[in-house]
Amino acid sequence: MFQFTATYTDLYQLSMAQVYFNKNQNQQAVFDYFFRKLPFKGGYAIFAGLEEILSILEDLRFSEEDIEYLKQHDFEPKFLNYLKDFRFRGTINSVAEGEVVFPTAPILQVEANLIEAQIIETILLNTLNFQTLIATKASRIRNVAGDKTLLDFGLRRAQGPGGYYATRAAMVGGFNGSSNVITGRDYNISISGTMAHAFVQSYDDELVAFRDFAENRPKNCVLLVDTYNTLKSGMPNAITVAKEMESRGQKLLAIRLDSGDLAYLSKQCRKMLDAAGLDYVKIAASNQLDEYVIQSLQNQNAPIDIYGVGTNLVIGKPDGALDGVYKLSFANNKPRIKISESISKVTLPHKKQVYRIFNEDGQQIGADAIGLADEWHLNRMHHPVEPFKNLVIATLKQEALLKPVMQNGKRNHPKKSIEEIANFSKQQLALLPDEYKRFDNPHIYKVGISDRLKEERDRLIAEHKN
Repeated sequence: MFQFTATYTDLYQLSMAQVYFNKNQNQQAVFDYFFRKLPFKGGYAIFAGLEEILSILEDLRFSEEDIEYLKQHDFEPKFLNYLKDFRFRGTINSVAEGEVVFPTAPILQVEANLIEAQIIETILLNTLNFQTLIATKASRIRNVAGDKTLLDFGLRRAQGPGGYYATRAAMVGGFNGSSNVITGRDYNISISGTMAHAFVQSYDDELVAFRDFAENRPKNCVLLVDTYNTLKSGMPNAITVAKEMESRGQKLLAIRLDSGDLAYLSKQCRKMLDAAGLDYVKIAASNQLDEYVIQSLQNQNAPIDIYGVGTNLVIGKPDGALDGVYKLSFANNKPRIKISESISKVTLPHKKQVYRIFNEDGQQIGADAIGLADEWHLNRMHHPVEPFKNLVIATLKQEALLKPVMQNGKRNHPKKSIEEIANFSKQQLALLPDEYKRFDNPHIYKVGISDRLKEERDRLIAEHKN
């Protein structure tokens, strides 16, 4: 994990914090993290980045270098002295990492003094928005790839160091491994790689290139067969090397296709391999893959065993960002609200709880209801924007999603591995009916607010408009 200091923030956070400090307005506050729009025109998102932000917050502080730098930007000495001892000592309630999440409902709540809560906003949004976006993209790809092996090949095309966390998020979303060595080291992720066209091109003879590679990397050896002519050159040479490996008691793992008509070429390559008695040799494919291309290849019954997905995964194409926000909902013992001309932009006041509502059979999820923190079972939920829409949920199974994950600035549970988070996410996604997972016009998941929360929101709207 990269090391961050508390200057990984926006200037306005520190400007506001100095005012709070000077005016002694450092009271307890509650902030909600949520998003308003699902990415990729999809039906769900996968929450990712929680374990990372908890680790960051446990160690977040201003270094001596930070303090010296801030002296140059008109911050007062007394405030800078306060920052020297800055630590996050707040409480965080959150949905579990890997959970299936939806718009409007708080995913995470921060309860801390105003200065601490304000300073951590930027790094929290930066971490959770990006990883949730990439984990969601990865989940969509996994959903169409079935049990095929999925590898992240995107580090070279990622936005700088973002590739580090993109790999982590891809694993949360269901990928099997990555070419990314440093993230593999730090998170115990399986790493995998083949060769570049440059390797083959650097030799005068493609066969010799394959032989040298197989000799030096006999375990998990994958040969790239499309540098010159896939079916007339690459495949015959790969088959020759595979047979030579067999004579040494070794096995070629796979051949890789990186260009051309992947459906057609994979079928032809499969025929050639099987005819040579190499039915165990797998076929890997790459080249600008995403969920739509993989879905097409699967529909064409392309005999591809391994998909290497790069650019479109790690940059979250086509969206590029999740619109997660961090809004104040309670401060100085009073509920807080942001008013907007658009009811969809009006925030929900008070400290809250989110309940996952199960269908009548209790086997699948069908809605999320947001209530006040002291509500333990909800009778009815209202549409947050359309006031005449409501749903009686009193008899349905309800499960609280926001649970304490950090108290007094320290996590209150052992750190979870990527494998544990990915398995949990897979289990939760299985509870979501298929109509929410389709790419075209997915079913809209119901998110509503309780009677009491609606009353409080409407009361505050009226109060601030008078």
